Amino acid sequence: MSTETLLESEDFLSDSLQTLYDYQPITLTTSGASFTYILNCPLAHVHERECAQPISIHLKTPDTEAANWALHASSIWASSVYLSDHVNNINLELHVESKPPGKPLRVLELGASAGLPSIVLTKLYPDILVTTTDYPDEALIKTLSENVERNNVARRCKALPFAWGTDPAPILVEGDKFDVIIAADTIWNSDLHSVFIDALKSTLGKGTSSRIHLVVGLHTGRYTIQAFMDRALKAGFDIHNLEERQVSEPSVRSWEVYRDSEDEKDRRQWVVWIQLKWNDKEVELHEKIEHVSTV
Repeated sequence: MSTETLLESEDFLSDSLQTLYDYQPITLTTSGASFTYILNCPLAHVHERECAQPISIHLKTPDTEAANWALHASSIWASSVYLSDHVNNINLELHVESKPPGKPLRVLELGASAGLPSIVLTKLYPDILVTTTDYPDEALIKTLSENVERNNVARRCKALPFAWGTDPAPILVEGDKFDVIIAADTIWNSDLHSVFIDALKSTLGKGTSSRIHLVVGLHTGRYTIQAFMDRALKAGFDIHNLEERQVSEPSVRSWEVYRDSEDEKDRRQWVVWIQLKWNDKEVELHEKIEHVSTV
C-alpha cells in the first residue's frame, strides 16, 4: 500500500468518525499530506454583503526530524482552521488604521506548522506584513517556506525558525516588535508554558492596542488552559476577551474551568479564543522608559 493510499485511508477514517458519531477531529491531516483550504467569501471581513471569487490555499503538511516528533507539528490542527475561518474577529482593520502613515502593521504567528492562518491573513490584508514561525527544525521550516511560496505571498509573509524562549532578534525587522500575535493550539503542553510566555513577552510591542489571539482546543483538558492564563496574568498580561466557541455552530459561551458532565466528545466540539493585551502598568512603564530615552 502506497503512502498516498495510507493518508487517504486515515483522512477517510477521520471523516467517518465525524459523520457517523459527531466526533469532531482535532487534527485534519497527517505528515506529508496535501490540504486545500477554500475561503468562499474573502471580502466579507470588510464588506458584509460583498463577496469576491473564492480563494484557494494549497498546503503540504510538514514533517519533522524524528527527534522533534513530540512537537506534534506534523498536522493541520482544527483550531488553525477555525482561526482562519474567523480572522475577521482579530479586527485587523482597526489595527491598520491606528498605525502611522508608512508604518505597516506587523503580525506574528507562533507554532505555525503549515502556516494556514498566516497565509490567509496575508491574502486578505494587502497592508500588513506577516512573519510565520515554528521550531527550528529543518524539515518543518522547509515545508512552511514552500507553503508560503506556493501560495504567492512570500513578498509580505516570511517563514522563519524561532524557538520559544530564545532571542527574537532574528525574526524582528529593524528591531520592531509585532502589533498582533496569533497562535493555534500552542498551550497544550504545560511544560512549555514558561518559554511560550517568554516568546510572547519578547515579541509583542508594548502598545495599548497590541494584542495576542490564541485559539486552543479542549482536548488536553481545561485545567491546562487555566494554568496558562494564570501564568500569563502574572507575567504582565491582561485578558482582553475570553470565550468558548462551538466549532461547527455559531454558539458562544463564557469560559468555565469546570463543566459538569462534559466528556471528551463534548470537549472536541469547542475551542477557546483567548485575547491578551499588556496590563496598564506594563504599558505605563514602557512609556516612561521611552520618554526618558528620548530626552
